[in-house]
Amino acid sequence: MQPADGDKILKDNFAPWVLDLGLSVEALGERQATLRLPWSERLAREGGALSGQAMMAAADTATVIAVSVARDGFVPMTTVQQSTTFQRPILAKDLLVTARLTKLGRTLAFADITMTGDGDAELAAHATTVYAIMG
Repeated sequence: MQPADGDKILKDNFAPWVLDLGLSVEALGERQATLRLPWSERLAREGGALSGQAMMAAADTATVIAVSVARDGFVPMTTVQQSTTFQRPILAKDLLVTARLTKLGRTLAFADITMTGDGDAELAAHATTVYAIMG
């Protein structure tokens, strides 16, 4: 799959409010996906930092794309669990979100997600997700 295939999965399968985040697929690998969440004042909270809610939505979405890549296409799935830790703020820059599948079973998928500011080496946030695969 190419990034354009991931963008099509986004467009065809996500709610309008998720699409309003402006996410785009930067890179795809065998069991991973990297998405870009563009900086927007609309997504900032008081003090100018990117909101945690937007970051968590991006992590959740990146997991769906990673599972879709590993399964060679989108299948119905749902979040079972997501845990996120925020380590430093993102101020006035895009967020890169990389979801790597740590286990892909027939009915469950587990992912590790890293989030960094564009050009930053330090983590801004880390998440883990568990997904139920229904198709």
